[in-house]
Amino acid sequence: MIQPLSIVIPVFNEAPSLRQLHAEIAEVLAQHDYTAEIIFVDDGSRDESWTVIRELAAQDRRVRAVRFRRNFGKAAALSAGFAMARNARVLTMDADLQDDPREMPNFLAKVEEGFDVVSGWKKIRHDPWHKVLPSRVFNWMVSSMTGVRLHDHNCGMKCYRREVLGEVILYGELHRFVPVLAAARGFTVGELVIHHRPRRFGKSKYGFSRFVKGFLDLLTVRFLTGFGQRPQHVLGTVGLISFGLGALILTYLAALWTCSRTLPGWTPITLHDRPLVIYATGLLLLGGQLMSMGFLAELFLAYHVRPERTYSVAERIDAQPPA
Repeated sequence: MIQPLSIVIPVFNEAPSLRQLHAEIAEVLAQHDYTAEIIFVDDGSRDESWTVIRELAAQDRRVRAVRFRRNFGKAAALSAGFAMARNARVLTMDADLQDDPREMPNFLAKVEEGFDVVSGWKKIRHDPWHKVLPSRVFNWMVSSMTGVRLHDHNCGMKCYRREVLGEVILYGELHRFVPVLAAARGFTVGELVIHHRPRRFGKSKYGFSRFVKGFLDLLTVRFLTGFGQRPQHVLGTVGLISFGLGALILTYLAALWTCSRTLPGWTPITLHDRPLVIYATGLLLLGGQLMSMGFLAELFLAYHVRPERTYSVAERIDAQPPA
């Protein structure tokens, strides 16, 4: 039996495509007799998107919506949609008609196989090369650095079990890393080849800056998933290496200065004009700062992080109290 479905659709200046998108979704829901809600999140659109959404809501009781006061980004839009979702399965898709609603049954079937997160793979893409090439490089980097092997981390069409969204916190531009964040919590992640359609309306909202921001976000996610509960392990390790190297260089220079002053045949040397002294001092200071940052991060975790955030429960069995 297919669980009730919540369809979350971020919208930013997509007025021309919304009516057709809604019609295609409604057709699929009718064909498969799905119980569903359609949640549009207007992320500060400057066109007639909200007017169209209000019309769709008046015609279809399954349509729910929220409108932001300004553009806050896709991660915020998805977070708002997830907060509104009431059903056991949550599917996300873009509003530009490039995601095919006819793929919804395939996603739901994949989830029923036992996956907690199913990510779409646009194996055949109908995008310009200057968008496809950076995306492929980025996907390779994400898979290599996180261990979550997906061909298309950027795909907006994904399906989740509801409990996943209760444990994954989105902010900034971390929406493309939901499978990675979910995998770090112990959820299972799968992939599904989907039909990708050419863009019919508007233009892509992503440029080269997306690659740069994505790489910085990737470093953040790698730190969160690898050292989020033990920041001193990475900060302290780098700090110790830096501090130890600086101390080793200063010890060498001190021994060299002492030998030049005490041993016969050695020419006395001075240290104030040697750049190595400055480098060694810088390494000492950097090492001390990194270790201090690690201690502060550990203190923050110890006193401000809720205990349930440090683990993820898959199932419980509570013993009955004795009669």
